[in-house]
Parts: sequence; structure tokens; C-alpha cells
Amino acid sequence: MKICVTSTGPTMDASVDPRFGRCQYFVFVNSETMEYEAMPNPSIGASSGAGIQAAQTVADKGAGVVITGQVGPNAIQTLGATDISIVTGASGTVSDAIGQYKNGMLQQSGSTTIPVSSGIGSGVGAGAGVGSGMGAGRGMGRGGGRGRGGGRGMGGGMGQGMGRGMGLAASITPTPPVPSQPAQTLDEEIQALESKMIEIKVKLEELKK
Repeated sequence: MKICVTSTGPTMDASVDPRFGRCQYFVFVNSETMEYEAMPNPSIGASSGAGIQAAQTVADKGAGVVITGQVGPNAIQTLGATDISIVTGASGTVSDAIGQYKNGMLQQSGSTTIPVSSGIGSGVGAGAGVGSGMGAGRGMGRGGGRGRGGGRGMGGGMGQGMGRGMGLAASITPTPPVPSQPAQTLDEEIQALESKMIEIKVKLEELKK
């Protein structure tokens, strides 16, 4: 049986080329006599369809088995149509690969070892917003009148308000809506945040002194 090994050189001592369609050499070995014939891969410089052309070359040479590292989908289809067995995962020299195959250390592959296309998609979305505000106001008014009409009034009011909000949003892909929290829980969080803000304000006042 004639075995084709993809190789980096034209001898049995050359290393196995892991590429099939664009390997540097094909080494055709007679599995019984170990006589071999090497030839440069004519499709190594092909702009496209290198795998198909390489498979046709191997078929024309009458090989029954191909030993290589990886095979693409187009070459798989072409080799499969000619009933050529495909063995992947070979390493070492051409001679080593033949020995591995004879000893059953390599397994026949019926599908491509190179993905047609691969992609990774991920989406992360997070949004958080916190806001708190405090306000206090005092007002005083006095008025008095005599006779039919007269009035005097004074009013003063002071108000303070502090609000702090932080928001972070990053979105690549839509994410399921987060269930709303009970009103009681939100009230407790707001009270806790207001207490924190008061503590922060007191500390700031102390630092200013």
C-alpha cells in the first residue's frame, strides 16, 4: 500500500509537515518495502483551493492513506470522494510517522481538524445607580395689623441638599431584565445610604477644622 506523508523535506528523515494543503513536500512510501518517492507540493503557493489541489495530487499518485497533522474541510471532501484514508496527529520524522501508523498509534480521521470558522461572542451588561438627597428648611414669619389693613412679615428659609449618584453601564449584548426589588427593601437601602452620607458629611466637616 502506498502511504503519503506530508513533509518538510524530500527524505524519510525530514520532519512531518503539519499542514496538508500547503505542506512543502509529499513523501510517498511503500508500506511493505519502505521504498519512497518525494515530490514538492505543487499547490503550496496557490492563492486559494490549496487543499483541493493537494488532495488531487495525492489521488493521482495512487496513495491509499494520507498521514499529516491537520486537514481542512475542502481537502477532507476531496480525499473522501477518492476513498483515501486520512490519518492526522502525526509527529516526528516521516519514518516515525510510518512506524506510528503501522503500530496503530495514529487514528483515522473522518472529519476536518481545522474549523471552517470560529468565533467567540460574549456580552456583558451591568447597570447600577444610587442616589440620595437630604434637605432641611426653616421658615419664620410674623405679621401684625392694625386698623383696616397693615402688615409686616419676615420669612427666612434655609435648605441643604446633597445628592450623589453613580452609574456604570456596559453593554455588548442584551441581558435579561433584573427583577425589581420590593419597595420595603429599596426603602431600607435608601435609609442606609442616607445614614452613610451623614457620616461622610460629619467626617468632612471634622477634616476641614
